[in-house]
Amino acid sequence: MRLQRFLPLALAALLPFPAAFAQEAATERPVVAEGVVADQATKARILEKLRGVYGNERVVDRIQVQAIATPPNWGEYVAGMITPGLQRVSAGQLEINGQSVRIGGQVANEQQRQQVASDLSLASNTAYTVTNGLKLGASDQSVLDQTLANRIIEFRSGSAQLTPLGAGILDEMVSKMAQMQARFLIVGHTDDVGNRESNLELSRARALAVKNYMVSKGIAAGRMDVLGKGPDEPVVANDSPDGRARNRRIEFKIQ
Repeated sequence: MRLQRFLPLALAALLPFPAAFAQEAATERPVVAEGVVADQATKARILEKLRGVYGNERVVDRIQVQAIATPPNWGEYVAGMITPGLQRVSAGQLEINGQSVRIGGQVANEQQRQQVASDLSLASNTAYTVTNGLKLGASDQSVLDQTLANRIIEFRSGSAQLTPLGAGILDEMVSKMAQMQARFLIVGHTDDVGNRESNLELSRARALAVKNYMVSKGIAAGRMDVLGKGPDEPVVANDSPDGRARNRRIEFKIQ
């Protein structure tokens, strides 16, 4: 069975015997499953796992059932390899040819590279050989940092109302976040002018305003948490107008 990538940022898999899946990570694009399996039960098991990971509406079924020979319990092992952990891989391909497994594509760091391959090994048995062809790509955090590019998301003075410039920067962030599977922490900061408790409240209100804006643009609310740090974590001294402006900021962190 072969799983094959049809769209960018997809995880593709190549399974033993001609059959294939294609999936898009972190978007609502379809997950296409096509190829040949030995029986209807195997097909149902694989589709169930795909739908459990990616949702019913995203899975397109093109799998055919034919009388072909497979290794013992092959369908169970293949279904076991379809886990949420595969979503860590972008522009990837998973090939399972008989009892030979190869995972390729990009992950954010070495820990993920090892973990994905380990999960595949644990999902099969000792007769399956897993080859780790994953490469390290740009991390989600670095993408967010580069998009924000040290710019300040502006609010009206003393309020949690975004300025048009602030909203424009958030629109750029939305386009990047929509391509990720991660959960996000939105952290608000203020300068040290005024009462600390009031600043803590304002910083959280601003972080919440950012979250609500992101939700209005299509980012799921459940993927975002908010935190207000007030004046407690300045990046520069608060001894000048420029320094205070830099400390009044919003941060985006991958959780």
